[in-house]
Amino acid sequence: MFANEGESFVEVFVAIADTLQTGHDVIDTMDVLVRGCTMFTAAIAAGILLADSSDVLHVAASSSERASDVEEEQLGAHEGPCLDAYRSGATIEVPSVADARGTWPAFSAIAEARGYRAVHSVPIRFGSQRLGALNLFLAEPGGLSGRDAELAEAMALYAANSVEQHRKLHSHIAVRDQMKVMLEDRVLIEQAKGALAQRYGVPMDEAFGLLRAEARRMHASLRDTAAKIVVRTLGDGQQKMIS
Repeated sequence: MFANEGESFVEVFVAIADTLQTGHDVIDTMDVLVRGCTMFTAAIAAGILLADSSDVLHVAASSSERASDVEEEQLGAHEGPCLDAYRSGATIEVPSVADARGTWPAFSAIAEARGYRAVHSVPIRFGSQRLGALNLFLAEPGGLSGRDAELAEAMALYAANSVEQHRKLHSHIAVRDQMKVMLEDRVLIEQAKGALAQRYGVPMDEAFGLLRAEARRMHASLRDTAAKIVVRTLGDGQQKMIS
C-alpha cells in the first residue's frame, strides 16, 4: 500500500502488484485501486462494487465516506451508472449528473448533494464473467480525458485480476462464502475506523488514513490490522490503540 501521497504512476501499479503477490485481501487491493484513481485522474473520489454468487452487488471499497454514501444509495435504489455498467458490461459516461436526474433520480440527488457533478463507471470483468464495476466521481461537469479513461480501464482490469486470483487461491471456499467473508471484513474495518475516530476525535476519512498507516507499519492487511484495533479497544476500554 502507499507510503505517502506522492507516488508516481508506476509506483501505484507496483503497490497493486504487491497486494496481489503477498497474500493481501481483496479489500486491500481495491483500496489501492480507488485511491490510485483519485491520485492520477481528474476524479475526486472513487468506489468499487463487487457481485456475489447471487448477482447482488456490494461495496468493496470507496475512497471517502461521501463516495460510500453514493455507492450505498445506488444499491438501495437499484439504480445508477455503476449498476448499469455492471449489467451491460459497457462503460457508462455521465458528463452531467444534473442531466441524469430523469434516468437515475435517487442516485443523481445524492451524488449532487455530495458534490459530484460527473461520473465515469467502468465494468469489472474477467473474460466474459461480470464481477462488478468501478465508479469515478468528478467535481465538475464533463468527462474524463482519454488518458484518464484508459487508466480507469486499467484499474478495472487489475481489480478483475485480483478478484479472480483470490477466488483461485480460495477455490475450496464457495464464492458465496468468500463474499460473506469480504463483507464481514468490511464491517470489521468500519468498526476500527469508528474506534479510531472516537479515540482521536477525527473524521472517518482521517481515521481510515490512520488505519492504513498502521497496516503499513505492521506490514499487515487492513483486515488484520482492524481486528487488532477492535480487540484492543474492547480489551482496554479505549486506551491506546496504536502504539
